[in-house]
Amino acid sequence: MSIPVRTIIEPFRIKMTEALPITTRSEREVLLARAFNNVFLLDADHVTIDLLTDSGTGAMSDRQWAALMLGDESYAGSRSWRRFERTVREITGFKHIFPTHQGRAAERILAATRLKKGNVVPNNGHFDTTRANIEYVGAVATDLPSIEARDLHSEKRFKGNMDLARLEQLIEAEGAGNIPFCMLTVTNNTGGGQPVSMENVRSVKQILEKQNIPLMIDACRFAENAFFIKEHEQGFADRSLLEIAREMFSFADGATMSAKKDGLANIGGFLACNNDSWADDFRNLLILTEGFPTYGGLAGRDLEAISVGLLEALEYDYQRYRHATVEYVASALISRDIPIVRPAGGHAIFIDAAAFCPHLRASDYPGIGLVNALYLEGGVRAVELGSVMFGKPAPGGGEEIAASHELVRLAFPRRVYTQSHFDYLIEVLDAIGRQRESIEAYRITQQAPFLRHFTAHYERAG
Repeated sequence: MSIPVRTIIEPFRIKMTEALPITTRSEREVLLARAFNNVFLLDADHVTIDLLTDSGTGAMSDRQWAALMLGDESYAGSRSWRRFERTVREITGFKHIFPTHQGRAAERILAATRLKKGNVVPNNGHFDTTRANIEYVGAVATDLPSIEARDLHSEKRFKGNMDLARLEQLIEAEGAGNIPFCMLTVTNNTGGGQPVSMENVRSVKQILEKQNIPLMIDACRFAENAFFIKEHEQGFADRSLLEIAREMFSFADGATMSAKKDGLANIGGFLACNNDSWADDFRNLLILTEGFPTYGGLAGRDLEAISVGLLEALEYDYQRYRHATVEYVASALISRDIPIVRPAGGHAIFIDAAAFCPHLRASDYPGIGLVNALYLEGGVRAVELGSVMFGKPAPGGGEEIAASHELVRLAFPRRVYTQSHFDYLIEVLDAIGRQRESIEAYRITQQAPFLRHFTAHYERAG
């Protein structure tokens, strides 16, 4: 008689290890002060568990490393480009495909060629670089998250959806002619890594189609979104992740993607569309700023690694393991009364810093306080998604306009850390939680006009 095994294991073996830097509390205090209390400015050699981002920080597979050796470094029309193009088209179905050195390059080309000052771009949730590229050209990035997303702690599924009623209201108020395109971010990173349902993708497209407004998908985590659809949306349980992804992209007119996420690569991305005129504009600007259209700022070996990684990300066993890891940490934190966005997202745990630090106001930047406490307590690096990243100075000066939520994201690099690393993370957060009232307020002393969180300087406000 066989006993069913319930443990979900990593669907891979480890062939190579990398030593982790171990530091003391006193060392970390000095290092953080030297970094102006901004963990972005720390050297990676001084970080033990790095959960700053899941972008380009994953471990490649043996198949990806082998593919590197097949890289054709021809300037134009390489074999590696053709393999990349075939793979992206197999998944997305788009007619025109342009490689870029990473996702924000695709966003920049899209914004620079399609937007002008005063245009409006609706999205379920613009992430930082998407918003910055839109605002840089003078357009307005408007978030239309679902009503359910307002309740961070409810267990309702597909909280990453777009609010359809508000989308229709925005189109009526602005006029379709002032909305060059609409975006859907899958999964919705800003909203806690929450997925978008196929029903919502379809409904958004139906609304836009009536007004002749194109739909662009921010596809960074398309495979993770496909997994959520398979597991939790009626009618998709028997469909493969590839089939689900194809259907999702079938409703779109184009996509931007950072292959540093669900491409399982350390660099790269793409911009894709079906419109011939758009493609001409994309191609011309890409040649000017990225490189020839068949390499787009990437080496042939990078194109090979991405081609393999995109399909590996659609393997069910890999996604099942990755989501189980996130759920494992989420359950442990919930049992310790640590407030997180629920249900758990696909690539990260998002801590509700406002609820975690009720003694701090939004203007005290509770997310920065918690991020710094994580580093000081355990050498863990995370990122704030709150009033530093998404807030902005009030018109005419004065106190800043706060973000809608004060979150801290613990992003899980793909295929990098084991269960014991996450057990360590849970212990660190448990220790901080028991002395949370000691988390300090911070103020900004230096900042850039765009994407200020990357380089800002802070000081303790107490």
